[in-house]
Amino acid sequence: MKRNPTRPVRAGSVTIGGGQPIAIQTMCATKTQDIDASVEQAERMRSAGAALVRLAVDNPKDVQALAQIRKQTKANLVVDLQENYRLAAQVAPHVDKIRYNPGHLYHHEKDKPVRDKVAFLVNVAREHDCALRIGVNCGSVDPEVERRFPGDEVRAMVTSALDHARLLEDLDFQRYVVSMKDSHPNKVVEANTLFSAERPDVPLHLGVTEAGIPPDGILKTRIAFEQLLARGIGDTLRVSLTLPNPRKHEEVLVGQEIVDDVAAGRFRSVPIFDDDRLNIISCPSCSRVENDRFVELAEAVKAMTAYAEKERVTIAVMGCRVNGPGETDNADLGLWCGPTHVNLKRRSESLGAFGYDEILPRLRQELDALIAQKSAL
Repeated sequence: MKRNPTRPVRAGSVTIGGGQPIAIQTMCATKTQDIDASVEQAERMRSAGAALVRLAVDNPKDVQALAQIRKQTKANLVVDLQENYRLAAQVAPHVDKIRYNPGHLYHHEKDKPVRDKVAFLVNVAREHDCALRIGVNCGSVDPEVERRFPGDEVRAMVTSALDHARLLEDLDFQRYVVSMKDSHPNKVVEANTLFSAERPDVPLHLGVTEAGIPPDGILKTRIAFEQLLARGIGDTLRVSLTLPNPRKHEEVLVGQEIVDDVAAGRFRSVPIFDDDRLNIISCPSCSRVENDRFVELAEAVKAMTAYAEKERVTIAVMGCRVNGPGETDNADLGLWCGPTHVNLKRRSESLGAFGYDEILPRLRQELDALIAQKSAL
């Protein structure tokens, strides 16, 4: 397979880039504080071929659990920092790689310059022999960057990634990879192609975020991955599917199958993603899901909306507070699922919170109204 000449970045026992085999990643969906379940799932993912396994850490109790998980698994571990970048100092002794989102750095210590926050992360990574990932997401781009590129989220993502790559290198830190993820495969292709043209030396982590339920989620992922891998772009990847916990390791199997197919010249996807049909976005079932019924709800939404399959409507079903608010803003209708209620949105407008047993009829009412409105135009 043709590969871009990226530099090697070591994360634990795996090397990303530098001509090494494409590393498949995934993320545990168990609660991090459930140590036994997390260890079991991490080991199942490693056995399925995961080169790196990610865990969510949001508070000191998660850090304590992470330390125990580290002792009981052979997997290379990654931690995903969200709003609290300062947790890096506590998690770094127990992981091989740390992912930070540039768009979330402003949540804490808002008066502190971004460069100082990145310098903190670099110093922590150096001290504890960790790699870093600059992880830019479509729904959480730094507001300052968004203002520079109104209405062009792809250019905003790429600019944010390039800015942070320069920040790390100004701090004399080269041990990093970059990801730019969107729920639309065409935007993933565009963003990674633009970044790669500017920085062909930087290893790229590929992903279609909130790809959704199989088989549609697999198709969306294939559309992006096949185009990028065939151009030599991509050194590590994650398939993000909405799956129940016992099936989370299937993300690894799907990822490896796509890599093997591209290497063998087998292409199964269509060349473009059809924007003129119903598009259901749902995030992968990770440990930040606040109610396990989220996965069942995503399946129910898909079944209920089948009658509208030919309508140009996007519905987002999000399972956590981290990505839920921002990444439902871009959908025609959004369901942000909390512990006891589902927050229904029309774009960024809140329509109220409804019980899990109430939400489907209310969603159908809004969907029918939206279809009628579009038909009247």
